[in-house]
Amino acid sequence: MLSVFSRAARHGRSTARFAAAALVSGLVAAGAISGAGPARAVDGVDGAKEQGGASAVISGLDTHGTAVVHEDGQDETVAAGLFRMTVDGGGTLQTYCIDIHNPTQTDAKYQETSWSGTSLSGNKDAGKIRWILQNSYPQVNDLAALARKAHTKTLTEQDAAAGTQVAIWRYSDGADVDAVSPAAEKLADYLQRGARDLTEPRASLALSPQAVSGHPGERVGPVTVRTNANGVSVMPPAQAAAEGVRVVDKNGEPVTSAADGSRLYFDIPEDAEPGSAALTVQASTTVPVGRAFTSDARSQTQILAGSSESTVSASATANWADEGPVPALSAQKNCAKGGVDITVANKGDEPFTFRLMDVRHTVPAETRQTVTIPLQEDQAYDFTITGPNGFEKRLSGVLDCRTASATDTDDEGLTTQTAPRPSPASVGGTGTAGTDLAETGASNTTPVIAGAAIVLVVIGGAALILVRRKKPPVETPSDGE
Repeated sequence: MLSVFSRAARHGRSTARFAAAALVSGLVAAGAISGAGPARAVDGVDGAKEQGGASAVISGLDTHGTAVVHEDGQDETVAAGLFRMTVDGGGTLQTYCIDIHNPTQTDAKYQETSWSGTSLSGNKDAGKIRWILQNSYPQVNDLAALARKAHTKTLTEQDAAAGTQVAIWRYSDGADVDAVSPAAEKLADYLQRGARDLTEPRASLALSPQAVSGHPGERVGPVTVRTNANGVSVMPPAQAAAEGVRVVDKNGEPVTSAADGSRLYFDIPEDAEPGSAALTVQASTTVPVGRAFTSDARSQTQILAGSSESTVSASATANWADEGPVPALSAQKNCAKGGVDITVANKGDEPFTFRLMDVRHTVPAETRQTVTIPLQEDQAYDFTITGPNGFEKRLSGVLDCRTASATDTDDEGLTTQTAPRPSPASVGGTGTAGTDLAETGASNTTPVIAGAAIVLVVIGGAALILVRRKKPPVETPSDGE
């Protein structure tokens, strides 16, 4: 019988925290700035993570074996191995879990993100996890050669996946865990002994900064392209062209394609009324091994082990007005500080003031500031920031910065449930035993947090979307690397 983990004490506290978070979020969203007039959505929903790269849906545990986790005098058997994800727009990903005690939600949506927004932030062994990924299955698919290095006679794909996952858990969660298969255990020991620090891989595709602002008659930007793809597409629709807003290079020449390091600008006509535009670029590439993937459906964090040619995209926004505050706002989870970093650049001639969590923030004209909004671990949040000329920015997500073992150092211990196989939880309800999606360390009675999932709008191709507003009254290391 396979047992799955459940922390009853933790779940009780988490449910109460989520209820409180929902209340706070609703109040913030209802009135982010006292006295602000009605605002129209401009930038949509931002999950407060790095906006770029691959987005995918987890489809299940693929190649796997079993492992035994030893904790608080108890031995629990869990599935251990590779998950498979289907990329929006085309492509597949293979991932390992770096969050052993949390559930995997069936069909959860995942987004490529930086380590700083995950439990890898502050983990001194994060680079060793990347080394394991680079030097084991499936990146190394010569199982005979891998078996020789692990000093075992043979390795099946299941052994290779289980051994690799076990070695990763020892560094990602600090888990006392062993593979059931002797061959897989030897591989796990070899990988753990040989692991060395590697740097975090770059994003497959990102735009920096995520938001810019300026005045009509200017080229607003730059927005810099960062990608490992050979090139990206930039394709503004006819609507934006009809309004006279263009995407151009530093010389003012229209741009329809770009490469790593390219600088893009929004060319705003002199007679343009206050407004906003969103730029999206898209490419096809392999996502770098070691990139993290998180879900706002409170599904366990994953790390990339392999990628087919996949569709990746990134977006940035521009905001402009003749006078008054002209904010550009972006957000990113900051696990080191336990919250969400909100960065505001005000290109206007007056201060920009907003209020969040009962705190008033003012960004003077022609300055840039970053404020961290503190949140509790596992807290769902839904902030809306409004400003002049109908400016509105919504930030929504869940702060998931720790593994459960790190979160619950004060718990009395583990409670366990047994089932014929690990039973997954599903987004919007509990899981059903007998499905193919085995979860590494989760209970099918784990509470599912309503409203935590963000609806991601997938834009086909790259697009520039104009909103009109009236004036107000890596290199792969070798084994020895």
